[in-house]
Amino acid sequence: MSVFNEELAAKVSECGNIAVVVLDDPSKALSLADALLEGGVKVMELTLRTPAALEAIAEVAAKRPEMIVGAGTVLTLDQLAAAKAAGAAFAVAPGFNPRIVSAAKDMGFSFAPGVMTPSEIEGAVELGCKLLKFFPAGAIGGLKAIKTLVAPYNHLGLKYIPLGGLNPETTEEYLASPLIAACGGSWIAPSKLINADDWATIKANAALATELVKKIRG
Repeated sequence: MSVFNEELAAKVSECGNIAVVVLDDPSKALSLADALLEGGVKVMELTLRTPAALEAIAEVAAKRPEMIVGAGTVLTLDQLAAAKAAGAAFAVAPGFNPRIVSAAKDMGFSFAPGVMTPSEIEGAVELGCKLLKFFPAGAIGGLKAIKTLVAPYNHLGLKYIPLGGLNPETTEEYLASPLIAACGGSWIAPSKLINADDWATIKANAALATELVKKIRG
């Protein structure tokens, strides 16, 4: 049994983009979700880097059911439980912590650990992970580096979500690879746009991300 629900993974892959967000003010959560949805991005990851994140997740999960909202930067068991209680559909982490993965599996909570080395990939596979976050993708050399690192595991049918340093150009390159489930993009809704209530630009960024998926994947 995969740690990440396969039906949910298929929906994430269908969207092709995950808007990765650091939110300081939970009152902006619904406006943000609306801007993303209007641009066609139906998956968002609210990182647990601010006190506002859990409240924002709960708000979006309760009032925008068409948005698949997940929790990012989940580093502890308490955060994992809190994210699930808030209504997050999934959780991800920047690294691979076997305790967190095992706990998520026991909870029936979709979880994608972060990997960057063969050893981390093998550890995650052993625990039942088939969907893996690849972080920091840009810093290690992008898609070319990912292809080299994961080549020994291609027969296992693993899929990856690259995050870190993505932009529209690299997103297009990643989406063309069958290895990639979806792209994690902080460029879609950066904090400066959220803090400025610039929903129009966020909607435009989301529309561009959506158009890239249509262009590459049909």
